[in-house]
Amino acid sequence: MARAAKPATPQDVSESQFERVIANAARIAIVFVGFLALLFALQVGQVFLAPVTLAIVIGLMFGPVADRVERFGVPPALSAGVVVLMLIGVIAAGVTLFAVPLSEWVARAPMIWAKLQQQLASLQGPLQSVSAFQEQISSILGSDSAMAVTVEDGGQMISVAMLAPAILAQMLIFLASLYFFVATRDHIRISVLSLCVSRRMRWRTAHVFRDVEQKVSRFLLSITFINFCVGCAVSLAMWAIGMPSPILWGAMAAVLNYIPYVGQGVMVLVLLAVGLGTQTGLENILLPVGCYIAINFIEGQIVTPHFIGRTMTLNPFLIFLSITFWLWAWGPMGGLVAVPTLLIATSMLAHMLPSKPMVPSRPVRRTARMTERQELLANTAKAIREQAELEQEPVEKRKEERLQPPEGTAPSGAEPAA
Repeated sequence: MARAAKPATPQDVSESQFERVIANAARIAIVFVGFLALLFALQVGQVFLAPVTLAIVIGLMFGPVADRVERFGVPPALSAGVVVLMLIGVIAAGVTLFAVPLSEWVARAPMIWAKLQQQLASLQGPLQSVSAFQEQISSILGSDSAMAVTVEDGGQMISVAMLAPAILAQMLIFLASLYFFVATRDHIRISVLSLCVSRRMRWRTAHVFRDVEQKVSRFLLSITFINFCVGCAVSLAMWAIGMPSPILWGAMAAVLNYIPYVGQGVMVLVLLAVGLGTQTGLENILLPVGCYIAINFIEGQIVTPHFIGRTMTLNPFLIFLSITFWLWAWGPMGGLVAVPTLLIATSMLAHMLPSKPMVPSRPVRRTARMTERQELLANTAKAIREQAELEQEPVEKRKEERLQPPEGTAPSGAEPAA
C-alpha cells in the first residue's frame, strides 16, 4: 500500500511563506541595486551618453527626411550628410539670430544692473526684517553664527576655459553619432530583428521600431512648428508693446518651449528681470510677462492639443518626473531629451506589455449634465463590474452544479419507474 502523504504542519507553512518573502525581497533588492547602478552610469558617462542620446532623438526626427532624400536614388551615407548639414545650418542661423541682439544686451548690462539695484532698494526694509527674524531665531536656538554668503572672486575664467574643450568634444560626438545613426539606421534595425528568436518577437520589435520613429518624428516636427509660431507671436507682441530686441525674446521663447514647464518658468523670470531693468511703472514691468503667459496659454490649451492630438498626449505628472530626472542627470541637454525618451519608453511598454482598454459591453449613455470625465469614470466602473462578474461566474456555476441532483434521478429524489 502506498504511504499516505504527511499533512503540512503550521511550521512548514510558515517556513515556506518566509522563503517566499525572502525571495521577493531579494528580487526587489536586485532591482534597486540595478537602478542605483543605472543612475551612477548616467552621471559618470554624461559626456558620452548625453550627446549620443540627443543624436538618436534628432536622428529619429530627421529619419523621414532622409527617407525622402533616398527615394531620389541618393545613397544613405550622402542623405545622412545632408541631414547633418541641414542641422548645422539651423544651429548657425539660430546663433546668428541670437548674437546681434545679445551683444547689445551685454553692452547694456551695467546700466540694467544699476537700475535693478535701484528697484531692489525698495525691498531693503523687508529684507532687514527677515534678517532681524533670523537673529532672533539664532538667539533662541543658542547659535551665535549667522548665515553668511561669500563670493570668491577669480577662477571663473579658468573654469570657462576648462569647460570649453568638453563642450567642443560633446558637439563633435553629437554630430558624428547623428551622421552614423542616420546612415546606418536600417542596418541597426535589421541587426536587432535578427536577434529575435521567434516570429512573434520579430513582429513586435518591428512594430516598436515603426511606432517609435513615427511618434518621435511627428512629435518633434509638430513641436518645432508650434515653437516657431510661438516665437513669431512673442516677437510681434514684444514689438507691439515697445519691448527692445523683440526678435531675441521670440527666439528665446521658441528654444525654451522645447522644455515644458521649466522653459516657460525661465522665460517668465527673464522677462520679469528685463522689465525691472528697462521699464518704469508696475504695469509696464508686468506687461511683457502677461503677454507671454497669454500666448503660452493659447499654445498649451488650444494649438498643441489640436496639432498633436490625444494619442500623443502624455500624463503631465510623467512629463514632470521625466524632465526633473533628466535635468538632474544631464542638465539642459537632459531637458531636451526628456519628452522624446518618455515617448520611446511608452511606445516600447505598449508593445511589450499590451493592455486592453476598460470599455464595457454597453457604454453608459451620456446625459446633458455629465462631463467627459464623469462619462469616462462611469464606463470604467461598469467595465470593472463586468470583469468581476465574469471572474465569479465559474465559481457560481460550480456551486449550482453541486446542488443539482445526480443524473438518472427524479427531481423528488425517488427512483424512476421501470
